[in-house]
Amino acid sequence: MGYTSQGYPFVSLTTQSTAIGAYLCFYAGKVTGAERTLKRNARDRIYNIPYTKENAQELAAHLYYKDCLSLARKQTAADSLGAWVRPEGMKVAPDRRRWNGWEDRVLLRLNNDAAAAKELGRTEKSCCIRLWRLRTGQVPMPSDQ
Repeated sequence: MGYTSQGYPFVSLTTQSTAIGAYLCFYAGKVTGAERTLKRNARDRIYNIPYTKENAQELAAHLYYKDCLSLARKQTAADSLGAWVRPEGMKVAPDRRRWNGWEDRVLLRLNNDAAAAKELGRTEKSCCIRLWRLRTGQVPMPSDQ
């Protein structure tokens, strides 16, 4: 917990436990609305689960409430995150739209980035990348349902 090199607040958990990682994603999702996909990193095969900016502020405030039992340095760090204000002109990234099986099936059937983008209401780039991931096995093929 603290600030990134760019000065953005962050809260992060590193764990090898799938149960702990899954629970943090569930809990933080309820608190902040931020969705995370649990995936181990390639080097250490552990989970690094970061939350930044407003999500980090909300999560820190929820975890380190007034007079909670915590290490003093962690409480101080959590309290300091609340002072951060998004710089004027910094855009808020839109929520990511997850791909559904039916969208994958449309993409594979059309086999055309532009046509799929129009039909699915997505960008051509997004359709291009998803199609490449499907073809190369980076994501599983959709079921036939």
